[in-house]
Amino acid sequence: MIPEDLRYTAEHEWVVGADGGVLRVGITHFAQDALGDIVFVQLPDEGAVVAAGEPLGEIESTKSVSEIYSPVSGTVSARNEALGDTPEVINTDPYGAGWLLEITPDDPSAVDGLLTAAAYRELTAS
Repeated sequence: MIPEDLRYTAEHEWVVGADGGVLRVGITHFAQDALGDIVFVQLPDEGAVVAAGEPLGEIESTKSVSEIYSPVSGTVSARNEALGDTPEVINTDPYGAGWLLEITPDDPSAVDGLLTAAAYRELTAS
């Protein structure tokens, strides 16, 4: 469950280009599986400035609370508001309806420095 058309972080976030140069961000199947049943998501507000590699929110599951890290530096342009009522959709559809937020990157080429699907597969195989 590692889609080839996405980029990944070592902290188990995925990134895909969306309309207008915006990047959509979520957590991977590997991450949601390790977390277990997700019960709450805390995300930054639209307009918040985020820095690559820095925490930008939290995901709470029945097992633990984990930080979400920004894959790139930029400005939050959208949040998945549906997660407020149905955070468990991250467990059932982490690459679709379970997306977390969208970021307008300061440097659109920063995504090129993230892991490819092959590199992420290697990371999670160990």
